[in-house]
Amino acid sequence: MKERIYVCHTYYHVYVTFLKELNLPREKRGQATLLLSRMSIDFERLKERVEAVGLFGQVLEYDEKRGDFFPELAKYNQDKGNIVSNMLSRIKYTKKLAKLNAPYVPVDFREYGDIYVFCDSDPVGYYLNWKRIPYHALEDGLNCLVYFDAARYDNRGHFGLKAFFSRQLNLVFVQNGYGKYCIDMEVNDIGAIPHPCPRYIEVPRQPLVDRLEEEDKDMILRAFIRNKEELERQIADSSQVADKILILTEPLCSLEVRERIFRDLTEAYSKEGTVFLKPHPRDELDYRKLFPEYPQFDATVPMEMLNFFPGLTFRKVVSVLTETRAIQFAEEIVKLGPDFLDKYEDPEIHRQNEMI
Repeated sequence: MKERIYVCHTYYHVYVTFLKELNLPREKRGQATLLLSRMSIDFERLKERVEAVGLFGQVLEYDEKRGDFFPELAKYNQDKGNIVSNMLSRIKYTKKLAKLNAPYVPVDFREYGDIYVFCDSDPVGYYLNWKRIPYHALEDGLNCLVYFDAARYDNRGHFGLKAFFSRQLNLVFVQNGYGKYCIDMEVNDIGAIPHPCPRYIEVPRQPLVDRLEEEDKDMILRAFIRNKEELERQIADSSQVADKILILTEPLCSLEVRERIFRDLTEAYSKEGTVFLKPHPRDELDYRKLFPEYPQFDATVPMEMLNFFPGLTFRKVVSVLTETRAIQFAEEIVKLGPDFLDKYEDPEIHRQNEMI
């Protein structure tokens, strides 16, 4: 039996996986498998860099496929007009999506003692429940359920019935702790979640960071940073600037509206100091092309990693919806929130928890 496997869909997922592994006793390190799903993001050469630092016994890539990859599934997503017909379609969709993904799964999950899955709403969650393989889920992003409870939003209307069909009967699949074979789900702060699931367990991230030694931080930086020297040069150059303001981009709205949002923000905050941009890893807007006048940090570097550079300080860090509680390199943090976003798009699009 192999020790552990982590299924990651984003750079942040891999970062949290590093935190978890580096908090284990040294004799237990180097035994886990890291599985990088390429469905949602381009991990470029992350696999090679992670292999080079030696924290994992094996690093694999996974060609996970969304439902829309299989045209034969489209008919099951059509509204039949009543809950009974829709539920029958969903039962068929749940099983068929899992079955169609089976040829793309590169490991035998039954060989592992513990399986950790970030974002089990993706097909791997369907697959594990179809195969009746127990696993641990982890929140997709820091405190993400506080702002968007995807399980309840995606299943609004008869949520209790749908959760019963998932949790008790395994006929459909509801993510984030409601799957029959989901043992538990790690979240950063249960108390902040409006509708906690009984399966949530609180595993705060900050203590994991606080226990890191300097060599652990260096290992994380070597794994994630494509060009460490370039980043260090950027940080050194920024130290010469008095009033630095970092704007965190996010994959919000359409690309057109997103560009307008960050043009407005860069223009507004340029009046207060020198603006720097930190593109979100999943933000597809080309900021280097559209905003060449602003210094930018590598999008693939998780924001939290900037905490590892003691010489880096910003007078202000600005975000729209991104959780900023982990930031330690700012004198002031501005979180604009949904009220700001209301000016750019229909509030129903980003106020999901209010619609549950």
